[in-house]
Amino acid sequence: MWIGWIELDLRLGDVHSLKTKRSIVRPIVSELRRRFQVTAAETDHLDLHRRAGIGAGVVAADRAHVVEVLDAIEQLVAYHPETEVLSAHRHVGRADDD
Repeated sequence: MWIGWIELDLRLGDVHSLKTKRSIVRPIVSELRRRFQVTAAETDHLDLHRRAGIGAGVVAADRAHVVEVLDAIEQLVAYHPETEVLSAHRHVGRADDD
């Protein structure tokens, strides 16, 4: 079993309130969950209106599928017009790694 996760640090465009931020971030998180069948959440910069952190995790039988899903997640978020990906950190490993 392979496990992978990705953390995306985002800068949001013309956002001036936390309410507007939520209206951008929540649909992205929902789309990640729906499209890729992953666990996803807003994970960082919760009190800043122009920054967001999104994390997602995936479990699969083979490494190639995990990498493919993580690549697709990063690409989907990067192509959203309201977001700029400042950094992306990921990890892929076997469940029995210590």
